[in-house]
Amino acid sequence: MASKTLRVALAGLLLLAAAAPAHAFRCGSAIITRGDPAEKVLHYCGEPVAVTKRLKQRSYFMESGVRVRGALEEVVVEEWTYNLGPRLLMRVVKLEDGYVEEVKHLGYGY
Repeated sequence: MASKTLRVALAGLLLLAAAAPAHAFRCGSAIITRGDPAEKVLHYCGEPVAVTKRLKQRSYFMESGVRVRGALEEVVVEEWTYNLGPRLLMRVVKLEDGYVEEVKHLGYGY
């Protein structure tokens, strides 16, 4: 009995470890998460059904990671919407300056 309980517990842990984090997006064999380039998203997920673009100002950081006080940079923010069908939740991938910043879940697709 104890060995069966142990096997069930281990199987549950393996499933949790294999699942993509809530802020990620599984496309085929790839997991899209923060920091991934837009090219990876396009390669594994294909073209989105909708794209919105806008400009945003944010603090400027030197390559060393030090923020330059009072300096701003303007970056392109894009939101790519993926419709995965009526049985799955739609996803919005927010890109800043060509890199994934956030993955949001919407309602069920169509």
